[in-house]
Amino acid sequence: MDADFCTGKYRWGIRVLSLFLMGSAALGVSGCGRVSGGKDYHYPRIFGATYMTRNNPYFDVVHEALSEVVEGNGDILISRDPQQDQDKQNDQILEMIDEGIEVLFLNPVDWEEVKPALIACQEAGVPVFNIDTIVKDTEYVVTTVETDNYQAGVVCAEDMMQRVPSAKILVLDNPIQMSITYRVQGFLDTIEGHEEYEVVHQEAAAGELEVGAKVTSAFLEKNIPFDVVLGGNDPTALGALAALQQHHSEEGVLIYGIDGSPDFKAMLDIGYVTGTSMQSPKGIAQRAAEEAYRYLDGEEVEPYISIEPVIITSENLSEFEINGWQ
Repeated sequence: MDADFCTGKYRWGIRVLSLFLMGSAALGVSGCGRVSGGKDYHYPRIFGATYMTRNNPYFDVVHEALSEVVEGNGDILISRDPQQDQDKQNDQILEMIDEGIEVLFLNPVDWEEVKPALIACQEAGVPVFNIDTIVKDTEYVVTTVETDNYQAGVVCAEDMMQRVPSAKILVLDNPIQMSITYRVQGFLDTIEGHEEYEVVHQEAAAGELEVGAKVTSAFLEKNIPFDVVLGGNDPTALGALAALQQHHSEEGVLIYGIDGSPDFKAMLDIGYVTGTSMQSPKGIAQRAAEEAYRYLDGEEVEPYISIEPVIITSENLSEFEINGWQ
């Protein structure tokens, strides 16, 4: 059962369902958690999930994969969309605590400003499983499951350096999102000491296509030449492509994203972009959900789980599913 943007009606439904199940258990259970017929049974547990935005198909895939595991275990997943607003995300997490969540899957808007919600979870006894990008105060989370974001930036820089002997680079970052920050840092560290590769501009693009297009368009109007774009994720890179095409300036520009999204791979297939460092939103979410159940079963969970990225280019695109996520 999915509950994006949960309404009061849905919350009431959960309450009624819980009361019904408790009443049924009182009539038919002999022994804790076991129906009189001998069939194992547990009351559905409520899991919460919140992502920095749902205006990115990446998080739709994350949510679907979490739902598959949680609902497959007979439990309930509810979620919230803070729409890139950390204060809103903090308030929504408090709401989910009040609704009785036993686990929170968290993708923060701001890695620092999420701390009040982390403290609230700790005080309520709700374990937090951090996905896709870290929080600053890791002592409040059970584990973080993410791509090796630093290496994701490294492989983009390495591919660029193999393709061109020099470059003027536009970087679209997002300082409050540490996954993108580490990606950019990996890229910058790789080109450091190579003066022939110059970053001519670096600006926040919020990790969203529309913002990436707006930032790139504004920079194009300054008439400062560049021939490489590094997007902190695929949507910002595709936003840069849209702006370049609108200005008829895409010829000869290498465009790198990070995600491995179907949209980016489709553009890669027709030669509009250069490469993307693949993530697996399905793999990240499934691993996080599996670790949550291991934790609830009293097993030890590693505090940090990293998944290695792979660069996808036109040369190896045939090895990947273009229309889906890995």
